[in-house]
Amino acid sequence: MLDIKLVRANPELVKENIKKKFQDEKLVLVDEVLELDKQFRDAKSRGDYLRSQRNTLSKQIGGLMAKRSEGAGRRGQGTGDRHGTGAG
Repeated sequence: MLDIKLVRANPELVKENIKKKFQDEKLVLVDEVLELDKQFRDAKSRGDYLRSQRNTLSKQIGGLMAKRSEGAGRRGQGTGDRHGTGAG
């Protein structure tokens, strides 16, 4: 089995070795592997970007919820209503 790093770095070397073994029908597989590897890396990069965006938005949501709960706690103060009946 070939290391994908070798195929990426030296596709011509891989093709030469295939030719030396008289397996020319496998030459197209090198290009196919390179194309699929590119698609995989692009998809992985996109997934990493989307995950980063999700994390950023989650932090923002958490911050907004914390502010909201702080504001709700402050609204209840100073009304003179110690029992929560609203009859203050």
